[in-house]
Amino acid sequence: MKLSKLLTATLREAPTDAEVISHKLMLRAGMIRQLASGIYTWLPLGYRVLKKVEGIVREEMNSAGAQEILMPAIQPAELWQESKRWDQYGPELLRINDRHEREFCFGPTHEEVITDLVRREVRSYKQLPIILYQIQTKFRDEIRPRFGVMRAREFLMKDAYSFHLNDESLQETYEQMYKSYTKIFTRLGLEFRAVIADSGNIGGDKSHEFHVLAESGEDQIVFSKNTNYAASLERASVDLGKDEISSLENARGIEVGHIFQLGTKYSSSMKTNCLDKHGKSVNLIMGCYGIGISRIVAAAIEQNHDEKGIIWPTSIAPFQLALIPVNMHKSVRLRDAVISLYNELSVNDIDVLLDDRNERPGVMFSDAELVGIPHRFVFSEKGLDAGEIEYKGRCDKESKNIQIKKATAFIKEKINV
Repeated sequence: MKLSKLLTATLREAPTDAEVISHKLMLRAGMIRQLASGIYTWLPLGYRVLKKVEGIVREEMNSAGAQEILMPAIQPAELWQESKRWDQYGPELLRINDRHEREFCFGPTHEEVITDLVRREVRSYKQLPIILYQIQTKFRDEIRPRFGVMRAREFLMKDAYSFHLNDESLQETYEQMYKSYTKIFTRLGLEFRAVIADSGNIGGDKSHEFHVLAESGEDQIVFSKNTNYAASLERASVDLGKDEISSLENARGIEVGHIFQLGTKYSSSMKTNCLDKHGKSVNLIMGCYGIGISRIVAAAIEQNHDEKGIIWPTSIAPFQLALIPVNMHKSVRLRDAVISLYNELSVNDIDVLLDDRNERPGVMFSDAELVGIPHRFVFSEKGLDAGEIEYKGRCDKESKNIQIKKATAFIKEKINV
C-alpha cells in the first residue's frame, strides 16, 4: 500500500477528552474517528488491525469445529420476554419500535436468538453437540461510554454458543473453548491470564474471564504464583478468606474474553428440546463463549506502547513493514529502486506500507513509529550507492545496514520468527 493513497491523518496531539493511552493513540494514528458518544468509524488503518484480529479468532474457532453463522442485529421483544430478560436487562438494552409499533431491541448479545434457531433446526441427538458462532456488531447503551473503543456503545464481538445433551458433553466443549481462547490470545501476542469469574446477567453456573494485563485495566484480578488459581477480586472474595486473599498477587486486567456454562437457563424458559437415542425429549444444555474483537485492539495498545506511539504485535499490525525512501522525489534512480523493491516485497506477501509522500524524513519516521509498524526499511541514495538499505525494528535501539539484494529474504525471516 502507498501511504499517499491511504485515507489517514496522524495528529500531533490527542483531543483533550481522550482519557486512556489507547484512545489517544488510536485517534492520533488515524485509526478511528468518533461519530457520536461511544460510536466510532474505523478508518482503513484501524480496520486492517480489526480484520487481522478477527481473522485469528475465526481460524481458531473453525479449527475447534465451530460453524460460523450470522444472526440479525435487531431482535424481537417476544424472544427476550420468553427468557424473562426483557425487564431484567435494564437500560443498557436499546429498545426500538418499528412502524407497526412492534417492540424490538438492538442486540447486546444473542442467547435468545440462537436458542430460538436451535429449537427450530435441531431435532435429534445425532446433530449434537454443536457449536455455532458469529462475528457481529453489538450495541449496549452504556450510561457513560469512555476510553474510546474500550468501553463503547457499539462494538464488534465474536459470540459462540454450544448445545449438548448432558453436562459431560458441555464440560468437554468448555475445556476445548478454554484451550482455543488460550491459542487465540497467544497468537495475538498478548500477555493475558484466565480467571475464575462470576457470570453476571448472562447467567449460568461456571465461567472464566480472559484478561489482558495492563495498568489501565478496570478490573482487578488476583492470582497465585505457586498454583494455577486466578480469579476476579469479587470471585476471590467468595472463594477465600481475607488472609488467603492477602497471600495472593494482584494485577489489573482488561476483560477481552468470557466463557460460560449456561446450563438450561435459556433452553428451559424457551422450551428447547430434542430427542435422545431412546426417543426421550431432553432439555438441551448450553455454553456461551464471547470475545471482544474491537476491545482487543485497544487492549493490545494499552499493553504495547511507548512515548513514540503504538508497538503492535506483528500478528495484528496494520502493516508488517514500513518502506521509507529519503528524498525519493529528487532522484529518479532512487525512486525506481524503491518501487522495484516495493513490488518485490509485495509479490513475496510482505504487508508493506510505502511512504511515498514528499515529506521530511523525520516526519515519516515519527508517523511510522506512532502507527506502530514493527519493521522499517530506510532507502537513500547513499545506501543505493553502497548496495545497502537501513533496517530498524520498532523496539530496536540501533539500526543496521543490510544488502539490498538480501532485503526481502531478511524481512521474511524476521516476520516468520
